[in-house]
Amino acid sequence: MNNWIELSDSESDLVWDMVYGKFKFKPSRSNFPSFKVPKPFITYDISSYFCWSGDVEEIKWLYRNLEEKSLLAFQELINENEYVYALDWQHPCYWVNPFLAFPRDEFNEWLVPIFPNGDYYFFLQREFNWGLLGHPWEKSITVFGHELIQALEKHKPRMFHTILRIK
Repeated sequence: MNNWIELSDSESDLVWDMVYGKFKFKPSRSNFPSFKVPKPFITYDISSYFCWSGDVEEIKWLYRNLEEKSLLAFQELINENEYVYALDWQHPCYWVNPFLAFPRDEFNEWLVPIFPNGDYYFFLQREFNWGLLGHPWEKSITVFGHELIQALEKHKPRMFHTILRIK
């Protein structure tokens, strides 16, 4: 079974319409936050990882840690045959299953990374009950939904130590 199943144009349009509507999504390079997520949520400041001047192997480990811990949290919340949305603003979007292999591209990244290193990257449960929303200009990741917050407390990524907002 393959992972990274690309959404059709109509599926992508529908899901982005839902994102714009449900989260009042207003992309911006300067007005933060660019979306309103339901409570509870936590927004983590990950800005210190954008201009990393430390050891290259350490930042690679931190990126992998973020991916691995996020997958563990997703796996706790869905069944083995379920998929979540992996959305890349203004680019192809996908269904992904956290129980399947996550092939990487030529830059050794997922097709839609969790770390928002250039665009908005969102990982959302099918009914939008929980998700991770990466903001490239605020340099943050917002976690919403009680279940996902609890799962990420259990499998806490090392990058999630500085809180910007919590409700």
